This record gives sequence, C-alpha cells and structure tokens, in this order.
Amino acid sequence: MIGSDAFNYINVLNKAAEASWTRNEIIANNLANVDTPDYKRKDLDFQSLLADALSDTSVHTRNLDKKVANLNGNLSSLKPDIYTEYSSLSYRYDGNNVDIDTENAYLADNQIKYYTLLDSMTHEFNRLKMVLNK
Repeated sequence: MIGSDAFNYINVLNKAAEASWTRNEIIANNLANVDTPDYKRKDLDFQSLLADALSDTSVHTRNLDKKVANLNGNLSSLKPDIYTEYSSLSYRYDGNNVDIDTENAYLADNQIKYYTLLDSMTHEFNRLKMVLNK
C-alpha cells in the first residue's frame, strides 16, 4: 500500500486485484478437484464486502473521493471471505459439487475483472504521471 492520498484509488484497486487473484487460485483449485470424491467447491466474496465498505453510512458524503480516502485507511481490515458453497449439495453420487463448465465460466469472468482492475490501475498511474510531467 502506498501511503499518500494521491494513491487512494490505486490502493483500493490493488486490494481488489489481490482478492481477484486469490479467487482465481480458488477456482483453479476447484477445477483441479473436479474428480475428488466429497470435494465441495469454494469461492471468495470480496465484491460485496468492498461495496458495503464504500456505502458506509458513517461517512456522510456522496463524494466517492472522500469515501475512497476513508476506506484507504482501513484497507487492511477488508479481508475476503472464503466460503464453501452449498456444502450439503452434491451433483454426483461421489459427493462432489463442482461443475466444470460453471467453474470455467467463473474463471473467465474473474480473469476479465482482474485485467480490468490492472488496466484501471495503469490509467491511475498515467494520470499521476501526466500531472507530474506538467
């Protein structure tokens, strides 16, 4: 985390990218265990956690810059929740609930989000670079 107010958005985007990377690893693990008896798929929820933090009612402002600045000080408290999905549900007789097609769709969706976050960070750095060059 970069400790300057100029990097508030970059820090938040970086935290989201870290969560997205972790989710990618979890989905890959689900795919690796598609034939493991009694394996239950896992997933990670960070998006709703971040949305809740940004909609915090204790910050009485509609200004996103101020909300991000407030959140930037508490980024370490935002820890993604890894959970086992439908632990009592099984698609097959062996107790496994991983569907390979669904996992591949989640993986593709997550990769798009990850690269979008990286692109957004690049744009933020380019904006700062432009300001510094003037």
